[in-house]
This record gives sequence, C-alpha cells and structure tokens, in this order.
Amino acid sequence: MIENRPRPIQDQVSAVEWATRVDLAAAYRLVAKYGMTDLVYNHISARVPGEDGHFLINQYGLLYAEMTASSFYKIDLAGRVVLAPEGEYGINEAGYVIHSAVHAARHDVACVIHTHTRAGSAVSAMTCGLLPLTQTAMRFFGRVAYHDYEGPAVDDAEKAHLVADLGAHDVMILRNHGLLTCGRSIAEAFNLMYWLEMACKMQVDALSSRVDLTLPTAEVAARTARFYTPGVRTVYGQMEWGAMLRQLDREDRSYRN
Repeated sequence: MIENRPRPIQDQVSAVEWATRVDLAAAYRLVAKYGMTDLVYNHISARVPGEDGHFLINQYGLLYAEMTASSFYKIDLAGRVVLAPEGEYGINEAGYVIHSAVHAARHDVACVIHTHTRAGSAVSAMTCGLLPLTQTAMRFFGRVAYHDYEGPAVDDAEKAHLVADLGAHDVMILRNHGLLTCGRSIAEAFNLMYWLEMACKMQVDALSSRVDLTLPTAEVAARTARFYTPGVRTVYGQMEWGAMLRQLDREDRSYRN
C-alpha cells in the first residue's frame, strides 16, 4: 500500500517563490544571530513575487533559529491561508495586522521586519526619538516615522493609523513598542533593521554615560543621510547579502530546507 504523504512545499510553489522563501528564512536566522529576537514573537514577512496580495509569514510558535524555507504560511491580505506548512502552529494575529497593513498600502515594499529589542524598545519610549548622535544614526535623519502606541496590534482599525504614520518612510519607531523596517528586498529590510538597531544601542549607551554629548548640525546630519539613499553610492543590503548567506551556509544550511 502506498502511503499518502503531503507534497513538499518546494514542489507546490514557483521557483521565484522558493527563492524568496530561502531569503526570508535567512533573514530570520540572521535576526536571531544578531540578537534581535523576542522568543517566538515578532515577525518578518515577504511579498510573494508575481502573486498580487499574497505574502509569507512565520508560524507562531517557532523560534527564529528554527525557521526554514518550508516553514512559512502563505496568506492573502484578508488573512486567508493560501498555503499552509506542516506543523501545529498558526499565525500571530498582531503579526497579520501590522504586516498586511504595510503590504496592502505599499506596493513598493517586498519585506517588512518588526522587532521588540531592548534598545529599540528603550528608544521607542524616549520623547526625543532617535537622535543623530552617531554616523550610524544620521543615516536615518529625517527618515524615521513614528506611530503612537494603541495597545497590542490586534485591531484592524489600527491599520489605517499605521499606514498613515508610515507614509513613504522605510523606517518606523512604534512608540512604547519597538521597531519596524520595510525594504524593496529582504536584504534591504534586514540591512535597515540591523543598522537601526545599532543606532538605538549607541543612543542608549551614550545617554547612559551621563556626560555632555555633542550633536551635529541639522545640515550635516541631512547631508550624511543623503549618502545612504539607495543608489547614491551603492545598494545597501543587497551588497552585503551574499556574504550574509555564505556566513549562514558555513554555520548551518538547514534554513534552505
């Protein structure tokens, strides 16, 4: 008797979707590697190329370090499951609300990352927001959106506020909550989150030192930010992505499964 086994996810999706799944799993592993996880919480989502309104998101119950290309739910903007992975876990409602809001409003966005890190959450509680204290932070000068806290993001009514506050920005600080980045690729979204997190860590360290601090002029900070505009010097994120994948491959290639 031939046993009926479910077809592997890779056999049920296009080659371009599978490549997106591999990159998305890599992003989860990298966020874990660089200490930006919150147990099984938070989310990274990616738009499915060529499938209008479909995006990939993690199962609610897996650690980031466990994520593989086969681990993701494919859902539509209304939250309906298009393709489910094997496993006992479903989808985090707050993750769906935040990510579906951005993907529905921003068709230029391929990937959304949301974190609750210690430094990011600390800066989110500061009235001053992100300060241009370092060159790393100046990358984001005048390019950070802010969204006031409305409680856990499980209410569809919050979507409109999230989208309005984000506008055309690729970086948003969710007040009293955490950080959000979005990019035209998974690589770009990860790069933005990595450096935003570093800027927040540097700010917390500097403010904790209890010494007088210097700030650049607004003109200098704005000129510095322009250097980091995609395409001005290089495509940040994409330039490093190959090296990031090689690093993961040396350590553990299971994210590709």
